[in-house]
Amino acid sequence: MVRNREQILTMLAANRETLRRYGVRRLGLFGSIARGEGTLSSDLDFLVEFDAKTFDVYMDLKDFLEKLFACPVDLVLADALKPRLRENILREAVHAPGL
Repeated sequence: MVRNREQILTMLAANRETLRRYGVRRLGLFGSIARGEGTLSSDLDFLVEFDAKTFDVYMDLKDFLEKLFACPVDLVLADALKPRLRENILREAVHAPGL
C-alpha cells in the first residue's frame, strides 16, 4: 500500500504509457495524501482529464488505479468539478511528470 505523495507520483509516471492508453490527458493527485495528511485508511483522490471520456474508460481507469495502489480511489473529472470546490482542488492537485 503506497501512502506517500512522491511514491504515488513516481508510480503514475512509471505507468504513463498505460495511462495514455486509457485516454488520460492529465492526472493529478489531490486530497489528504497530496497535502501530506493521509493515513493508512485514506483513499486516493485523483483529478483526471480524458482525451475522450466514456463510462467504460472511466471505470476501467478507476479499476486500474485501485489495483496499482491497492486501495480505494476517488476519480474526479476535471470538467465536472463543482464550482465551490473547483479552485481548491485545482490549486491542490499535484501532477505526475508528463501527465
